[in-house]
Amino acid sequence: MPAAADLILTGAHIRTLDPDRPRATAVAVRDGVIVAVGDHGDVRAERGPGTELIDLAGATLTPGLVDSHSHPVWGLEMATGTDLSAVRDLDALRAALRGAERTEGWVIAWGLDHNAFGGRPVDRALVEEVLDGAPAFIRLYDGHSALVSGAALRAAGIEGPRQFVQRSTVVCDADGRPTGHLVEHAAMDLVQAVLPRPSYAERRARLVELLSAMAATGLTGAHVMDLGEDVPRLLASVEEDGDLPLRLRLAPWCMPGVGQEGIEEIIALQAEAGRLWRVGGAKFFMDGTVEGGTAWLEHADCHGQGTDAFWPDPEAYTDAVRRLHAAGVRTATHAIGDAAVRHALDTVASLGESGRLAHRIEHIETVPDDTVPRFAELGVIASMQPPHTAYTRADHGDEWSKRLGDARAARAWRMRDLRDAGAYVALGSDWPIAHYDAREVLATARAPRGAAGPAQGLTGLMALEGCTSHAAVAGGEADVAGRIAPGFRADLTAFGLDPVAAPADEVAQASVRLTVAGGNVTYRDA
Repeated sequence: MPAAADLILTGAHIRTLDPDRPRATAVAVRDGVIVAVGDHGDVRAERGPGTELIDLAGATLTPGLVDSHSHPVWGLEMATGTDLSAVRDLDALRAALRGAERTEGWVIAWGLDHNAFGGRPVDRALVEEVLDGAPAFIRLYDGHSALVSGAALRAAGIEGPRQFVQRSTVVCDADGRPTGHLVEHAAMDLVQAVLPRPSYAERRARLVELLSAMAATGLTGAHVMDLGEDVPRLLASVEEDGDLPLRLRLAPWCMPGVGQEGIEEIIALQAEAGRLWRVGGAKFFMDGTVEGGTAWLEHADCHGQGTDAFWPDPEAYTDAVRRLHAAGVRTATHAIGDAAVRHALDTVASLGESGRLAHRIEHIETVPDDTVPRFAELGVIASMQPPHTAYTRADHGDEWSKRLGDARAARAWRMRDLRDAGAYVALGSDWPIAHYDAREVLATARAPRGAAGPAQGLTGLMALEGCTSHAAVAGGEADVAGRIAPGFRADLTAFGLDPVAAPADEVAQASVRLTVAGGNVTYRDA
């Protein structure tokens, strides 16, 4: 006789997303796997003396929500210091920096919207006066650029322009003096190397706190689009003392200049795993950001920028994808501009039928009509972040829209067009670029903001699928995740309302009654 269930949930309105049984009221879980779905009578036989029984009292139970693009480990570094996400203009920025806490003498801040500069060039001269000579590192919201002070430049030994293997820039004035604007990772890394760093113990504690907060919004998992050097050790250390609050799937970066040895290292990393985490896939960058002038566009932006790929030789990117694909490694490619998206799609097309549903493209902020149907035709998953639309404006008066011009800004975040064309669309937040709250992801997917507008809004069911069944396809896990059915993972989210039927604004504020990851209750509404 099989062992009794560890957990039974009853009294629920269950949206299973299982076409064979779309509705139910009870579910039983054993050893982290769903063993029975139906009504109370169907799960009664699974109960034993040690079974935890939870009456959900009419809550709506769905497959566990997954953030398909997040940075919960690297993001702890990115979201360090003073939070500037509420700053809207230069005066507010100066006031925030004047009163900012110092860390070992440094002013460290993050989340600054490009729109705060009011169209001015990003330049340290705008803030030096309020810093009183302190070294400062101010990360802009996109995570791809930063503003640093003169003292920070001196600490990093930056006196002029630099050359990098990837597209990255130390912005300098006409006389060759650095303005303090650092664009893309390699340039920012020059200063990050001399920043104060939290201890290992501090990072570990902050990670558990963050993942627990994520679980409280309904998240049961995340596709982590990075893998720092010590992250496997960090996650293993957390699991020595208990279970992770979220299931994590991590993708190490594959950057320009990678050779065969680097490819083999990425392949070897795929074996790294714990109870609720594993390395799965590789992350590429085909471009940067629109606001930073590094999105790869088919035609230059209004500043004459955006015509170069992040990989100086795009064919080297294609070759790297092919080599990883041959080894069975899935890839995710950051591609914001239309040229970047087109090249990533062309690369998957070159793989033939074996490339279907094995590769994904992240962000996809502006694409023309002829690109949209190719996602479904090629089986490429679109991974999109609805909260990013909040950084734009419907009147195209924001920096993103002004750089692109009205025609390209009108093709913003085409989530609904992609779904209607038959593509899988996985949804996420890109924390810390936007807040990790899964309810906000669901809500803004249905009611996109700014340049995207209501025409790209998904239905309630489409939004839920984007964080569940389509996320499972994006992770190559559709046979074990994304629905509530026997044999599937016991990753579950219970809401105080129906996230499909309720209005989007109510979903954003919905109570989360329960979150279960791997059969363990990771959050319970008191």
